[in-house]
Amino acid sequence: MARQVFRLHRRRFLKAAVQVGAVALAPQVIPSSALGRDGAVAPSERIVMGGIGIGNRGTYDLGCFFEQPDAQFVAICDVKKARRDAVKQMTDKKYGNQDCKTYRDFRELLDRGNIDAVLIATGPNWHATASFYAARAGKDMYCEKPCTKNIAQSLALADIMRRSGRIFQAGTQRRNLPHFAFACELARTGKLGKLKTVHAHPAGIHTEMSGWLSPEKEPNKEVIDWDMYLGPAAWRPFNNRNLDGFNFEKGGGLVGGGVLEWGSHCVDLCQWAVGADHTAPVEYNPPVRGRVTARYANGVELVIRNDGWLKLGSCPVRFEGETGWVETGDSGKLVLSSPELLAGNKVAEIGGYPATFHVRDFLDCVKSRSQPKANAEAACYAHIACHAANIAIALGRKLTFDTKSNEFVGDDQANRLRSEALREPWRL
Repeated sequence: MARQVFRLHRRRFLKAAVQVGAVALAPQVIPSSALGRDGAVAPSERIVMGGIGIGNRGTYDLGCFFEQPDAQFVAICDVKKARRDAVKQMTDKKYGNQDCKTYRDFRELLDRGNIDAVLIATGPNWHATASFYAARAGKDMYCEKPCTKNIAQSLALADIMRRSGRIFQAGTQRRNLPHFAFACELARTGKLGKLKTVHAHPAGIHTEMSGWLSPEKEPNKEVIDWDMYLGPAAWRPFNNRNLDGFNFEKGGGLVGGGVLEWGSHCVDLCQWAVGADHTAPVEYNPPVRGRVTARYANGVELVIRNDGWLKLGSCPVRFEGETGWVETGDSGKLVLSSPELLAGNKVAEIGGYPATFHVRDFLDCVKSRSQPKANAEAACYAHIACHAANIAIALGRKLTFDTKSNEFVGDDQANRLRSEALREPWRL
């Protein structure tokens, strides 16, 4: 077969070259949003996010992220189809497109290279494990509380964030509210005199076991993935009360109860006031007249109590020194032993414990690579204080905690409650 020879005449070549050049030199229209104009944030400055387990609390958090112009939410993972669909609809409406992707297995979401950070708002059973997988995948994370199920998880969480260099923000948003921050500063900087006692409000002084409920028909995996819902928790048959149970596996074998629930906020604030973000109390006493007391190495006493509070809203804390005291709560109001403690400061009164400021702190730290206020180290030791208090409640005896070895002194039973085995195939 004869070979065909194609010749391009010089005049035709020059004409074609001119046409191509005209296209290349034509002015290109670039949307102002791509340049960061008209109030938009340029794509290079946006933090691309995904969500893992977005229910009631997670939906609120997501709304706070939606308010931030430099956060862009692109994916949702949830074991419940109804939640996946609801969050996708909400996100697509926010951005005016159909781009939000849905996943049933969070590992598929974490595999996406274009996602910078994740919002983890699953049930507490999953918080630490999902955070570990996110850190290994190179994602920063905003994780709801309680962040861990036990003492061992708390220590491991702080360790992996140090080793991976990821930004971690626990959902203890009161650290970024001005009245709580001001009260903690008064205590921490000696404005109240030598600090003597810090008080935290729990949601009750009790512990429970997660339990085993009677079997019910398990839903289709695409509708509700029960196996994935259980995740690292011990297997048990499907029961809808476990599925929607507020306390399911909140504190591992010991459901966290009130100390771990509100304590994730209130004890955390007490830790900040004492300057104990890198340590925890060394002594824990069982309840006496509805109060649990603990003691720090410097002698400051932590009192966890339900009653005797001023009417300052939910999540109150009180800090007492030798020369003054301060109490505050979710109303946004401060009550001080002396107006002189204000020293001319006008503290913003923000009620309702909004998370917007906390979300902003997280996003700023993702960009700067600095540590947010509720970082993994602070969360670790605030949670250790709560877990140790729960163990003292459960065992009904005084416990001494060595903050160097992170073990209870001379109490094998208490030490066994510092950790628990995870169900296959999940690992920290």
